[in-house]
Amino acid sequence: MKAAIVALQFMTRLPLPAVAATEADFGKAIRWFPFAGLVVGGAVAGAGWFGTRRDPALGALFALAVWTGVTGALHLDGLGDITDASGAAHGNPERLREVLADPHIGSFGVSAIVLQLLGKLVLLWLALRAQAFLPLILVAMLGRIGPLAWARFLPPLHEGLGTLFRQGATLLVLAAWLAAWSLLALAIKPQLLATLPALAVWPLWLRARFGGISGDGHGAGIELVETAALVVLVLR
Repeated sequence: MKAAIVALQFMTRLPLPAVAATEADFGKAIRWFPFAGLVVGGAVAGAGWFGTRRDPALGALFALAVWTGVTGALHLDGLGDITDASGAAHGNPERLREVLADPHIGSFGVSAIVLQLLGKLVLLWLALRAQAFLPLILVAMLGRIGPLAWARFLPPLHEGLGTLFRQGATLLVLAAWLAAWSLLALAIKPQLLATLPALAVWPLWLRARFGGISGDGHGAGIELVETAALVVLVLR
């Protein structure tokens, strides 16, 4: 259970008891990222349901606020950094990594974050108008299954947590979470299965553009997979 707590501490801003975690615990924490997604998704769905009692637009606002707050905007930060690096590098690998390491955010990153939040707000409104509360849990869960695949199949751009996560991201764990998610999707909203290719498209783009993955790559991928799942959710 220690690894599960570490995963929740890393992926959320929930008040949790402090635990003495080793490197091995951090490595195993990635196995519990989808569980963290269930927690995040549950909070988002609950906030959306509460706001929808007044109006779906208010529900979308509440859901987005909780989604951003409970994750500490961690993944949005990754999306901004990846967009900045990709937009400012102009095909220069050295410049790309230099911008990626810069803690400041530029116009590309700001634009990406604003568009992401606006997109999620509109998509949440459409989903909540259709009373799609439970599928929101699956959306957040799928986004956090992604890192299990990306850490496994992409080399880390630098030593650190990414290296530890790669050790914990086994094919067996990935297959188990994918199977569990797919069964839930079949029972709740089968059309969400159409989002699965997004898990493969993102690492292909990262490999071509960056040559590997970092924490920012994981964060950006989570955001984009969530958005893709929301699009699929509201198409029908």
